[in-house]
Amino acid sequence: MRRVVVAITGASGAAIGVRVVERLAATQIAVHLVLSGAAERTLAHEVGATAASRLRALAHSVHAIDDVGAGIASGSFASAGMLVVPCSMHTLAAIANGLADNLIVRAADVHLKERRPLLLLARETPLHLGHLRNMVAVTEMGGIVMPPVPAFYNKPASVDEIVDHLAAKAIDLLRLWPDQLAPEWTGEAS
Repeated sequence: MRRVVVAITGASGAAIGVRVVERLAATQIAVHLVLSGAAERTLAHEVGATAASRLRALAHSVHAIDDVGAGIASGSFASAGMLVVPCSMHTLAAIANGLADNLIVRAADVHLKERRPLLLLARETPLHLGHLRNMVAVTEMGGIVMPPVPAFYNKPASVDEIVDHLAAKAIDLLRLWPDQLAPEWTGEAS
């Protein structure tokens, strides 16, 4: 069974992280989940009081944020990639600077050093120069920074459709399957 690490931090956009876990769990992908303390609070506020427990039930394995000895903290733990969705600016800065003092940052650091896909849905707006420099640093190390910007060409009719598209786009960037989950732009009739 292929494994994907999914980390959820306290940035706004928790529904996207939920949808990513739901979509991966519905396949033959083993989700290894890590929630930050702030993620628990944001999930309750933005998604609902039971969101974190629903996520834990969907995951193949759940790892405590302070368990830097967990399997996902080692390069010997084979995974198809890692998504931090959403990714707070604090977590982005820690990853960009190699400050692996918790399991999310340590697992991200491992993905970078092992040249495995690392995708960060960096959530903040507007961005200051420090945010941008951290995004550049992670990109230069091989990570992918994907701010969760909606695609309006699909003409979404609801927030759920926007969340679905962003989650599918994020998963697609791991290239787990030959076909895309997110709808492809087929051009516009002239």
